[in-house]
Amino acid sequence: MADVLLLSAADVRAVFDLPAAIASQRAAFGALGRKEARLAPRLLLDGPDGDVAFCYVSRLPGTGTVAKFGSVHPGNAARGLPTVAALVTVQDPADGRPIAIIEGEAVTTLRTSAASAVAADHLAVPDASRLAVIGCGVQGRAHVRAMAAVRPIGRVSVACRHPDTCTVAAELSDELGTPIERAASVREAVEGAQIVVTATTSAEPVVLGSWLAPGCTVLSVGSFAPDRAEVDDEVLTRAAAIVVDDVPTALDHAGPVVAAVRAGHLSPGEVRPLGPIVAGLAPGREKPGDIVFYNSVGIGVQDTAAASVIVERAREAGVGRHVEL
Repeated sequence: MADVLLLSAADVRAVFDLPAAIASQRAAFGALGRKEARLAPRLLLDGPDGDVAFCYVSRLPGTGTVAKFGSVHPGNAARGLPTVAALVTVQDPADGRPIAIIEGEAVTTLRTSAASAVAADHLAVPDASRLAVIGCGVQGRAHVRAMAAVRPIGRVSVACRHPDTCTVAAELSDELGTPIERAASVREAVEGAQIVVTATTSAEPVVLGSWLAPGCTVLSVGSFAPDRAEVDDEVLTRAAAIVVDDVPTALDHAGPVVAAVRAGHLSPGEVRPLGPIVAGLAPGREKPGDIVFYNSVGIGVQDTAAASVIVERAREAGVGRHVEL
């Protein structure tokens, strides 16, 4: 029998905060850049109505194998349910026995926005203060907090699919003490922004390259499958650098990258991985006026790094419930 630690979403939130999440993602991408991480191919399985099931498996130095199984259901927003549902399993590094099962949506929310913060810290202009976030769901909210952790954000514009009922601006303005405005359109939010985050599940572009100001950094977290493209081709053709979480994964799964390569507007050799930039082995942004595009589809080392911190902190704090399997 194995003694397995069960951690709920509340348990995760109790031990895993934004600073810890950002530190975990710096470690994950640094290890990936130094070629110390083991990353299995990412699996996606299409379902009805735009649903997608996924599986990630990876290992970092000193950690056991971590797997995340889950799904993305865009229709859940109308049901009042989270779009992402997942479980994370952790195996012992020595004997391979399961040691933890973690509710994955809470992990995904924080590690995704924390990884974007790491990317922005290396790719955005140092004094970036104007942020636009497209999509006001769980990830949109988390990304406002994450960007404010790495840049001196002084103005935030949010664009929501349901602006009449959106409460994000009021809620986060009070929480962060930063002016947050609800834009009348995506274009209005994006124009003049120094950082643009797209956190939607859209299959069609919501941000156009013609709207971007010089020096803008665009971070897409919803273009996680070949049929998801939150930005148009002009975003990529205007970009001086196109950076992704993992190049082989992005060439198969990052919608805007897949489309640009297929159209002949982008060579696979032009796509750069984030890992070596975080590890200090490659430059990030090279010129203040450059437009930079970052596409994250999500990769296993992010969950491995997050899970190892969560399990360690939960054990120290006595959080969670132990079961015999």
